[in-house]
Order: sequence, then C-alpha cells, then structure tokens
Amino acid sequence: MRDFANAAFAPETIAAMEQAMRSAVASLPEPVSSAHVDIIVESILRTAKEGERDPTALERLALLELQIKPRD
Repeated sequence: MRDFANAAFAPETIAAMEQAMRSAVASLPEPVSSAHVDIIVESILRTAKEGERDPTALERLALLELQIKPRD
C-alpha cells in the first residue's frame, strides 16, 4: 500500500474500516481477485485518512472507486 506508511487510526476508526472492507468484499461475486481487494482497501484507507468514519460511506465509496478504476 502506498502513501499509508505513517497513517495512524483510532481503534473505532479501524473497526469502521474493517466493517466497510468486509461488507464491500462480501458484496462482490466470487471469486474476488486480490487486485479488487487492494483497490477497496486503498480506497477505504484514503477516505478514512481524509476524515470519513461511517462504515457505509467508506464501503460505498470503495465500491464506486472499484467500478470506475481503469482495468489493466
């Protein structure tokens, strides 16, 4: 993960991020690729770093970013 080496989050924020990540990944059809999980996790980290704490918002933004991210 780039740009997150010095990120620090409160336990409540980590719990919200974990909930968002689990919900986002669970909503994807199987099999879920590691590239998709990476996009979701990076989005959640970046959004939480910017101040968002609502797990539903974190999940929605991550899934939206996954949809618009260019495919390699």
